[in-house]
Amino acid sequence: MFGLSELAIILVVVIAVIGVKKLPELTRSAGKAARILKAEARAAKDEETGTAPAPKVVRGEVVPPGTGTTPPGARATGSPDHP
Repeated sequence: MFGLSELAIILVVVIAVIGVKKLPELTRSAGKAARILKAEARAAKDEETGTAPAPKVVRGEVVPPGTGTTPPGARATGSPDHP
């Protein structure tokens, strides 16, 4: 019968054959995840040492209700639920 090492080799070969189409996508997403993890670790380290840059302030404007502007993706008041 098969041992554990033979089953592991067969499993790796089957995964490689089946997953060859998705391999570029998998490596791309793994790279993105690694970059995000690295950036978060660096930010946490900077917070600990107190060398983090000052947060950037973005000024916005207040739009009074009833001016006729609706944000993208939002439904206007009084619009039906179904088009």
